[in-house]
Amino acid sequence: MSYSTTVGQTRYHFKTLKELLAKASPERSGDELAGIAADGPVERLAAQIVLADLPLRAFLQEDILGIDGDEITDLIFSRHDPLAFATIAHLTVGEFREWLLAPTTTTEVLTRLRPGLTPEMVAAVSKIMRLQDLIAVAAKCRIVTKLHNTLGLEGRMATRNQPNSPTDDSRGILASAIDGLMMGAGDAMIGVNPATDTVEDYIRVVSLLDKLCQTLEIPTQHCCLGHVTVAIKAMEQNAPIDLVFQSIAGSQKANEGFGINLSTLREAHEAALALNRGTVGNNVMYFETGQGAALSANAHFGMDQQTIETRAYAVAREFQPLLVNTVVGFIGPEYLFNGKQIIRAGLEDHFCGKLFGLPMGVDVCYTNHADADQQDMDNLLVSLSAAGVTFVICVPGSDDIMLNYQSLSSHDAIFVRETLGRPPAPEFAAWMVKNGITDPQGQMRDDLLLNKHTLMALTEAA
Repeated sequence: MSYSTTVGQTRYHFKTLKELLAKASPERSGDELAGIAADGPVERLAAQIVLADLPLRAFLQEDILGIDGDEITDLIFSRHDPLAFATIAHLTVGEFREWLLAPTTTTEVLTRLRPGLTPEMVAAVSKIMRLQDLIAVAAKCRIVTKLHNTLGLEGRMATRNQPNSPTDDSRGILASAIDGLMMGAGDAMIGVNPATDTVEDYIRVVSLLDKLCQTLEIPTQHCCLGHVTVAIKAMEQNAPIDLVFQSIAGSQKANEGFGINLSTLREAHEAALALNRGTVGNNVMYFETGQGAALSANAHFGMDQQTIETRAYAVAREFQPLLVNTVVGFIGPEYLFNGKQIIRAGLEDHFCGKLFGLPMGVDVCYTNHADADQQDMDNLLVSLSAAGVTFVICVPGSDDIMLNYQSLSSHDAIFVRETLGRPPAPEFAAWMVKNGITDPQGQMRDDLLLNKHTLMALTEAA
C-alpha cells in the first residue's frame, strides 16, 4: 500500500507506513543521519497531512517494523486489547489528536484506553501535535507506582538523586548523595551509575545505599544501574536490591546489543519480586530509554528514531516498572542536534510514555558538544513540570563528573517545588519536614536540623 497527497503543484508518495512515519517526524539529526528524514519542511508537511487522514486501524493491519521473528513486535500485537481500542477504532490519526485534547477525554478515559493502543499509534499522533498539545494531554495521564513511597500522584514531581563517582568511590558516592538529600533530592530514588560492572562492586554499591537509607530512615528506593545479568547474580547472593535496572530499546536486535531479551528481563523481574522488599508497593523495575539507541546499534531497520523509541515502551510496560526514564539528550548531537530538538524529543517521549501507561521521567540533559545550554534545559524542565512529569534527575552542580554530561541540579528541583508548586512524594515530604530540611509548608530551611554527625559518621564508615 502507498500513501500520497499533493501540496501545491507537487505530488508526494510514501511507499510504506514506516516511510510515512519517518517523513512526518519533526526534524532531527538522527533521522537525517539514517537517510530517512523528509527532504525539507514541505515534504514533512505532506507526510503529516497524509498521516492525519490515516485510520488508526491501519496500525493493526501490518507489521510496521517488517522484521520476521522480532519479539517486540510479537509482544505489541499479543498485548493489544481490541475492546479498549474500540473506543477510538473509528478515528483517524488527526481525529485522535482532537479526541485526546477534548475536555471530555479525562484521566479516567485515558486510563481505560491504554491497553488498546500500540506504540506506533502513539508515536503517529505525537508527530502532528504542537508542544502545548503534548503537554496538555500528558498532564491528564496519571500513572501511580509504589515501592517504598508513592510516585506519580497529581501535582507532584519526584527527583532521582544521582551520586555518581568516576571510580565508584564509596565516600564520594555518599558525599554526593547526602548533598542531594539535604536539598530534598531523592524521592524517586538514589541511583548510582557504576563505573565498573562486577558483581562485587555492584553489591558494595547497593549495600552502601541501603545502609544510608536504613540509617537515616529515608522513605525512598535505591538502585545500582549495573547490567541486569549482574543484578541477577547479586540477587542470588541476597544483596539488598530495591530496584533492578536495564537500558532497553524498540527492536529485538537493539536489545540483543544491550545483552538482553524479554526472557532475561522476566527472570530479573521475578527474582526482584521474590526479595519482597517493598513496603508500600511492589514495582521493582527501572528502565532507561533514549531516542537514537536503536540507530546507534544499527538496529532500527529504517524506522525513525522517535517511533522505534516508543516501541521500547511496550517492553517497559510488560514489567510494571516503578519508573522509566528517557535520557533525552545523552546520546549526543548526532541524534538530537540542538536545544530545540532536545526539547521536542523530551516532550514527545514523556507524552508517548504517559499515554501508553508508563511512570515516565526525563533526564533533562545534553552533552558538551551539542548545540544546547542550560537555558534550553530550563525551558524543558518548566514544560515537563506543566506536563506532570513523574521525575527528573539531579546531579551536583548540573555536571555529572562520571558520565561527563550536563543534567539538572538539586537547586533546579527546589525551583520546581517552590516556584511551580510541585512537592515530592508524600512520604518523602514528611521525612524532609521531620528532619528539618523543609518547614511544614515545604519551604527549604536555612537552619538545617539534619543530624550532620550521623552523616559524617556514615561517610567515614564507607
